[in-house]
Amino acid sequence: MSSYGAAAEESPLTESSKLLQIREIPGSYGLPFFGPIADRLAYFYTQGQDEFFRSRMQNYQSTVFRANMPPGPFQASNPNVIVLLDAKSFPILFDVSKVEKKNVFTGTFMPSTDYTGGYRVCSYLDPSEPKHALLKRFIFSTLASRHKLFIPEFRSSVSNDLFPVLEDQVSKKGKADFNTLNDTMSFSFVFRLFCDKDPSVTKIGSNGPTMLAKWLVFQLAPIITLGLTKKFPNFIEDVLFHMFPLPPFLVKSDYKKLYNAFSEYATQILNEAEGMGIKRDEACHNLVFLAGLNTFGGMKTLFPALMKWVGLAGEKLHQELAEEIRTVVKSEGGVTFSAIDKMALTKSVVYEALRIDPPVQFQYGKAKEDLVIQSHDAAFRVKKGEMMFGYQPFATKDPKVFENPEEFVGSRFVGEGEKLLKYVYWSNGRETDSPAVDNKQCPAKDFVVLVSRLMLIEFFLRYDTFTVEVGKLLLGEAVTVKSLTPAKSA
Repeated sequence: MSSYGAAAEESPLTESSKLLQIREIPGSYGLPFFGPIADRLAYFYTQGQDEFFRSRMQNYQSTVFRANMPPGPFQASNPNVIVLLDAKSFPILFDVSKVEKKNVFTGTFMPSTDYTGGYRVCSYLDPSEPKHALLKRFIFSTLASRHKLFIPEFRSSVSNDLFPVLEDQVSKKGKADFNTLNDTMSFSFVFRLFCDKDPSVTKIGSNGPTMLAKWLVFQLAPIITLGLTKKFPNFIEDVLFHMFPLPPFLVKSDYKKLYNAFSEYATQILNEAEGMGIKRDEACHNLVFLAGLNTFGGMKTLFPALMKWVGLAGEKLHQELAEEIRTVVKSEGGVTFSAIDKMALTKSVVYEALRIDPPVQFQYGKAKEDLVIQSHDAAFRVKKGEMMFGYQPFATKDPKVFENPEEFVGSRFVGEGEKLLKYVYWSNGRETDSPAVDNKQCPAKDFVVLVSRLMLIEFFLRYDTFTVEVGKLLLGEAVTVKSLTPAKSA
């Protein structure tokens, strides 16, 4: 059987005349107040994220069931959700004609708008809201205006801010902290991309990554564990960070510095926003969110995950990537959009990393009407107003779609394997779909794929192979580079 699984031939998710039996959605929310807390403790501490879902899926013999999602009482008006864990039911969350996406970007709760200057930024708007189309067009316009800078700015960033320091640390210490170096590189790249200025010559200096990380953690604290349980009992962290929202004023000073920097240096982008009819202040807060959470926050988790999986895959894949990348770059005369598009294995490796370890793990949507949703095995009635929640790492590792779903297969999407790209859901939409003003698919979807390919291209132009160790971090995984073998021709 081929590496991309039987699904491409059997098409298990295509429309079928077979009528599935309608089941009652299994599961319970428990007692008011206490049920959500019990689920939260299991989710964060006694079971952990994956086991929380896996155990219930096995207990109910269903990939669709009822549960509570954090944070629960005092922060979420209603923590009750219908959990979707398979590739067939999950895409209902993309259909904005059937589900509402208003204020569900972070799930069953929404952080205070004090984190974003008092505005509900584009990520929290439903497409039915008039301002959504205007702000998303602004994002599209911003990315389009920067398009020619993507490749040269990224190549400059990794060559100056990442690789030399990586090599120096490995040489002197025998290891290098990829995450910290990646954060510095990513912030520098993002700031230069949008502001045409290196952050080192601004009042932000070298503090940008730390400022943004604090701003991100304060907003996301209700739905993450901060790792304090190694030193303190579970209930202390739970009460401090999950029971009540963290006050935005604690990061107000850092955010103000970031906002002022973008306001001062991203003048061309903000001028264009005003020309589109968007208030300059609102446009700037949306730009900081785009740069800070959507872009920097994405690169903060995406690149370590990419390098982790590629590093663990071993030398054979490294040789294949190096061969493809160097051959194409030589024949095309450089790293160009055309050259990148011809690297089939490199593209597949990026898609496989996005499939097995999506940078955004959760999707939410509230039913706009009474619905019938289908898993592989049954159909379920969902009432208008009920919240549906999809846990992406299970949906994109559905064993009825992907062969060996837990295994990283770099060539999974090469050749016939491209047929499975419609089941890669990392961007709040199918990989085969395109972002538009009337949907909620990530407007920077193509940008994310591009910079991920560029990371591999630049890396394997410079190195033949490398090794890594993996640990846990607050946001994502800690990747330590243990060895680097320079390219023989380098």
